[in-house]
Amino acid sequence: MSQISNLMSKKKAFVTGASAGIGEACASVFAREGYDLLLAARRIDRLSEISDRLTRAHGIKTHLLALDVRNADEVFSTFSNLPGEWQQVDILVNNAGLSQGLDPIHEGDIGDWDRMIDTNIKGLLYVTRAVAPIMAARGEGHIINIGSIAAKEVYPNGNVYCATKHAVDALTKGMRIDLLDKHIKVTAIHPGMVETEFSIVRFKGDRDRASAVYKNLEPLVADDIAEAVWFAASRPKHVNINDLVIMPTAQASATLTVREN
Repeated sequence: MSQISNLMSKKKAFVTGASAGIGEACASVFAREGYDLLLAARRIDRLSEISDRLTRAHGIKTHLLALDVRNADEVFSTFSNLPGEWQQVDILVNNAGLSQGLDPIHEGDIGDWDRMIDTNIKGLLYVTRAVAPIMAARGEGHIINIGSIAAKEVYPNGNVYCATKHAVDALTKGMRIDLLDKHIKVTAIHPGMVETEFSIVRFKGDRDRASAVYKNLEPLVADDIAEAVWFAASRPKHVNINDLVIMPTAQASATLTVREN
């Protein structure tokens, strides 16, 4: 009976944007630590591959959501129709996000602006609004928002992307205040240069331009950020990591790096 009880009470982590990069790495770390996983992304085929690998390796359960976080109706409908056990999320990792374009403000693509605002800000809000009430009713939970050093400083041609990540930073602080009496932890993780599909998306498939971002330096990798997420998530109940900025040793700011020839 105790074994059945333990299985029923296994903790659950909900990771958005889990089909690649930091999201996939976070899923792997939480699976390693014994969490069942609620994984969301638009690419359900990639989620299925990740699920198969993690369930075989760690014996955990997964529930997969083909979800576009930009669509409020889709987010709320999907979450409200989950089996009750999967609505009991212990840790929410708001990872889904992107950057598109690197243009000065007077040459920016409005479609790029809309995609960044809708994903990075509104998507994070929609998912949080779906999950947080259940955490609040239980009086526990942890929300971890993946930000960026773009939340801390603005760099040339980063205008709208930086604005969205500044918004994530402000929303994280607001969440922490609003959810304080509900005993919900709220954390922001702000990475610097991380080599994932991020730059390929930013440059719309131009792999040469994307790889040049990391030329002659050693950037962070997705696992570095996932381990930081786990560090924050695994602190004792009385400890909350409010804000964590992580950069590779070769980077001092958004624009200042050292590159070895």
